[in-house]
Amino acid sequence: MGTEPSGQYVSEFSEPDGSAVPWGDVERVLRESEMFWLSTVRRDGRPHVAPLPAMWLDGKLHFCTGAHEQKARNIESNPRCVLTTGTNSYRSGLDVVVEGTVAQVNDETTLTRLAQLWRDKLDWSFEVVDGQFRDPGVDDHRAPVFAVTPAKVLAFSKAPYSQTRFTFP
Repeated sequence: MGTEPSGQYVSEFSEPDGSAVPWGDVERVLRESEMFWLSTVRRDGRPHVAPLPAMWLDGKLHFCTGAHEQKARNIESNPRCVLTTGTNSYRSGLDVVVEGTVAQVNDETTLTRLAQLWRDKLDWSFEVVDGQFRDPGVDDHRAPVFAVTPAKVLAFSKAPYSQTRFTFP
């Protein structure tokens, strides 16, 4: 996504001495975080939340999961999801919530770049095979890779507490 999102400081949910979070700070958290929480919805409407690593690349968050796993089945019926990351601290840090739509990534060039990110960041090696990741350490375990295109991103800074809402063109 070549364009930077527009940000809006949400004073209603911020302390008087709070301020807007710059997009660069949000992107840094998305780029550097190792773990995220993925929230999807089951076919019967019940929520499903699972921790997983995700990679920020080209303005999207990417994750992989086995095709048989609950999150993959949920995405089949409803491509909308939320990914969150941040800190478990009450008085410091930056928490980020990404709301968006999921699409499977099949492009070998993008998958190769993502596999390199997983290797560099987490020391987790994947091979790219037939438009999916393959974990060479597990008997031909393949995992589709998904990209979340953000529709809205919320950034919550702490001490002072503030909320900034980013929307995308």
